[in-house]
Amino acid sequence: MLQGFGTGIQRDSARDRKVIRKNEKIRNIAIIAHVDHGKTTLVDAMFRQSGYNAKGDQDRIMDSGAIERERGITISAKNCAIHWKGVKINIIDTPGHADFGGEVERGLSMVDGAVLLCDAAEGPLPQTRFVLQKAIEKDLALIVVINKIDRKDARPKEVLNEVYDLLLELKSDESMLNVPVFFAIGRDGIVSPKLNDPDAKDLHCLLDSIINDLPAPSYDDEEPFQMLVSDLGYSDFLGRLAIGKVVNGSANTNDSLICINGEDQHIPLRVTRLQSYDGPTFKDANDVEAGDIIVLSGLDDVYIGDTICNKGYPKALPRITVDEPTVSMLFSKNISPMAGKEGHAVTSAKIWERLKKESLRNVSIAIEKNPDDSFTVKGRGEFQMAIIVEQMRREGFELCVGRPKIIFKISSKGEKMEPVENVEIDCPEIYSGAVMQKLAFRKGQMKNITYLADSRVKMDFTVPSRGIIGYRDEFMTDTHGYGIMNASLKGYELFKGDFPERVNGSLVCDRAGTATPYAMWELEDRGNFFILPGQEVYEGQIVGVRNKDGDLLLNPTRTKKLTNLRAAGKDEAVVLTPIQPLTLEQALRFINDDELVEVTPLSVRMCKKILDSQKRKIFENRGEIPTFLA
Repeated sequence: MLQGFGTGIQRDSARDRKVIRKNEKIRNIAIIAHVDHGKTTLVDAMFRQSGYNAKGDQDRIMDSGAIERERGITISAKNCAIHWKGVKINIIDTPGHADFGGEVERGLSMVDGAVLLCDAAEGPLPQTRFVLQKAIEKDLALIVVINKIDRKDARPKEVLNEVYDLLLELKSDESMLNVPVFFAIGRDGIVSPKLNDPDAKDLHCLLDSIINDLPAPSYDDEEPFQMLVSDLGYSDFLGRLAIGKVVNGSANTNDSLICINGEDQHIPLRVTRLQSYDGPTFKDANDVEAGDIIVLSGLDDVYIGDTICNKGYPKALPRITVDEPTVSMLFSKNISPMAGKEGHAVTSAKIWERLKKESLRNVSIAIEKNPDDSFTVKGRGEFQMAIIVEQMRREGFELCVGRPKIIFKISSKGEKMEPVENVEIDCPEIYSGAVMQKLAFRKGQMKNITYLADSRVKMDFTVPSRGIIGYRDEFMTDTHGYGIMNASLKGYELFKGDFPERVNGSLVCDRAGTATPYAMWELEDRGNFFILPGQEVYEGQIVGVRNKDGDLLLNPTRTKKLTNLRAAGKDEAVVLTPIQPLTLEQALRFINDDELVEVTPLSVRMCKKILDSQKRKIFENRGEIPTFLA
């Protein structure tokens, strides 16, 4: 059954001289890079030049989710396969954002090599370091591709040196300098081992290097079937799908197998269908071989990290391990008077069921039930949380979510520890002073500063993770939109001390009604509004940000009194300052600990945890922060 395998053999006397072979017909690789450095575009070119034809010349084939295509980012790791010169290449397109690190770790568990993609102008960024470090920890073979060399501000030679420096920093081994290097214009599907090569017309040399320079998957010739579940899917016809790499052995349809879960329980299962990847989808296979990435159906109770193996030889593989969560957020049913008007999934039971489903396929999050009918979701960052909420609202859910909070640790010495981020800032030099001042206020420490061309400056900081929450919008304002900020988790350090996280208070509505232009015009000197005239409001809703500290109760529904007297100036036109409602991510960064974001399929509103102003006053007088009160 296992035909065409390599002849490379390793002897291990400690294992009774069992034979370790390699399946030369397969290569399993991951594409790793920072956000927007061209991973998905390069995979598109691989599809085209290997003979796969997308329907309607579709681009960004691997960004299958609506949010991914809208934002131009990869959120979840995707599997696909191409064929080149008789070799099947399984490709994992991994996310580049550190918040989705669990997807990176899950994807890297299935591969033997990686292609590191780096922008020829931006160079290695904090999240490049993050994904590369994960690959080096797994001792994966690497190929380096310097992409976008056609940019006007490209500096490929300098970027290559920066990549070499990063490789040596992460692994002090001079052999890291011998990795294959290519220069690419991924959008045009052009790759060459030489810079500015006029003869470069395709990326065949990269595909050849993947086959020649990255190792084939190895397997033990005497071990029975073993598969590590690295991803889960669902089909309306086949039910739950288990996706993973066949580590050893082979399997046929209707084989009697077992699943070994995290509690070492052996759950019998019968495979109803075997499938393997062909392009971005999968096709039926009568049997599968060691080293391939496959899809099994017919499993009702399987989780990421489980081992599927032969019933007569149960042996579990090491489970997938991921970094611990650093951020938590509260989820609750919608507590506002407008609940149920825009969505169809509004109960706590529905929200809990959806969160459990998310935790099954996303190894980097954990969920907990709270006594007050709310739920705590723990993950890697505020952006990951915002994506989960955005997906739920598009599915028809109504819910309230709290402010992202940092998860602290207590060391063995009893010291309070907090997560710290590596933050890289690239901005015009004239705005650097404001950035330094704001980050110093948030307990940030500058590590390095480099003056670049065009009067720009590059600064490296270490900042507590809680100092980054809520700062991105402020950063864009301070740099007039010309700044670039990237951050990745550095680790845990001693608690840096408290600092005020939001200076301005909230404008809070004191009654239900419809916001009127006249009332908002009269109240403009109190702060900036988030609501538009004509919108329905309710008591306890946050309608704007105050220009001073502390919250302010106001009435945005007041109408102009009508009289039968006419006088000059009485009929002045009401002209409001342009209002820009907050997006979901902006709202999450804005709210305080005693506030919530109300999310529905059509609206994003903010409110106090306690809507009634009199009840809220009781907590304020006590100096307490209220919990969810439905």
